[in-house]
Amino acid sequence: MLPLFKLFSPMIVAVVAGIAFNGLGLVRPSTRPGLAFAARPLLRFAIILLGFQLTLTQIREVGLMGMAVIVVSLASTLVVTQIMGRLLGVDRKLAQLIAAGTAICGASAIVATNCVTKADEEDVAYALACVTLCGTVAMLVFPMAISVAHLDGYHYGLWSGAAIHEVGQVVGAAFQGGQAAGEFGTIAKLTRVLMLAPVILVLGLANQRGAANAGASDAGRRVLVPMFIVLFLSVIVINSFVAVSADTKLTIATISTFLLTVALGAIGLAADVKKLRERGAKPLLLGVAASVFIAGLSLGLLKLLT
Repeated sequence: MLPLFKLFSPMIVAVVAGIAFNGLGLVRPSTRPGLAFAARPLLRFAIILLGFQLTLTQIREVGLMGMAVIVVSLASTLVVTQIMGRLLGVDRKLAQLIAAGTAICGASAIVATNCVTKADEEDVAYALACVTLCGTVAMLVFPMAISVAHLDGYHYGLWSGAAIHEVGQVVGAAFQGGQAAGEFGTIAKLTRVLMLAPVILVLGLANQRGAANAGASDAGRRVLVPMFIVLFLSVIVINSFVAVSADTKLTIATISTFLLTVALGAIGLAADVKKLRERGAKPLLLGVAASVFIAGLSLGLLKLLT
């Protein structure tokens, strides 16, 4: 059984465990303030620390063709997933979370996007489970497509980095194509994570306009640029120009993963199982369709541009 758990990040294990504990009635009302702190301020601090894994140099290493594949695939997936969500009758906020998780970086993108989407804990938990499931399947399927799609190490790594959801899932799939494919896949994926900031800003603007058009009373008070996104970008810039030792980066990455795990566990503990069931199978279908779309589009662009 233990090898099976290696397929999942500690973050998704924390979410599932939290949902299970809540479903068993083991969450006391007195814990709610602590859960709220973990699911919001602690979570945002963890995302800021993710900036230490990124540098502006990585964009140069990906190249113009690689960036074109990543940006077009990401933007198209965001738009098409939300359109498919409307057609399927999936709630707009849940569709946005699934779109962001599929297009950018799985769990981190979902929880960051929710800072402007402001969906219920049940929507967040559903999106996390859905995107993680689809990303895990992709991690297992992508290596089987290397020979079928006639991809060399560079193109397979780029495809994995542009289409698979979580960083850990990309690493697991990309290195199946060799050392070079694994290293480039990781770089491509981290470059994709960099897109988290502009996507949050765009979604924040879209939601603000939507609230204004709907006449929402809090539309004028919404913060368009969340401070944690500004700090996230600032950390990336600092990391690009200030030398930070490998040991320090490893320590920060460990802390960030731990805090994200705690935060996502808190989200799971706050999620209502009954409300999760009410979402039905349509959001799951949306997640599968979005995953197939980004995989097919990114592969098509690779073939077209080479």
